[in-house]
Amino acid sequence: MAANKSTLRRIIDRNVERQLVKEFLMNNTKKAGFGGLDIRRTPTGTEVTIKAERPGMVIGRKGKIINDLQKRLSEEFSLENPRLKVDEVEDPALNAQVMAEKIASAMERGWYYRRAGHSAALNIMEAGARGVIIVLAGKLTGSRNRTQKFIRGHVKYCGETAIQHMDRGYAVCIKKLGTIGVTVAIMRKGTKLPHEITIYSEADLLKQAEESGSKETAAEGSE
Repeated sequence: MAANKSTLRRIIDRNVERQLVKEFLMNNTKKAGFGGLDIRRTPTGTEVTIKAERPGMVIGRKGKIINDLQKRLSEEFSLENPRLKVDEVEDPALNAQVMAEKIASAMERGWYYRRAGHSAALNIMEAGARGVIIVLAGKLTGSRNRTQKFIRGHVKYCGETAIQHMDRGYAVCIKKLGTIGVTVAIMRKGTKLPHEITIYSEADLLKQAEESGSKETAAEGSE
């Protein structure tokens, strides 16, 4: 029993540590367009990879910023021999964390919340997402808290499908009236859901068989 508790405690401590690392790096790379974090244990230590819209702002001149961040990771967190890397976000409009930060930043600059939400949802769908839901919660227009949702396309709210196919991001907008939470969930581009099936006609199946046979013959001839 004691061994099980010890294992559970180690798992909890590790997850808490990872969340603290994420918050630390997110706060220190916001201007670079923080788009997510990947932490992997390797034989030589811990590999921490930041996804950023502008990697150069994370690296800094001659690597100064990334070296400073790596030094702080080593000194302030219980990570074994951390090694910090940066990857560029391929399509910022399809990254939920990047879009959540953009919405929060737009509202802090004075954008009306409806304009910020509608504009972001439109950009995400035009980038090829299958669906998106944006939730703004807090003091949007007055002293009372309220929630506003912007939904486009196909979205899943729970279950294995949501975990597997929905990319999620969260940011906070700070205004004079108070704070506003910004949650963005994007159904990834090219997602095929379990209930979506393709029915082929007999002619289609014959054509596929003929094409497959031709490819196999060509491969045998090249050998």
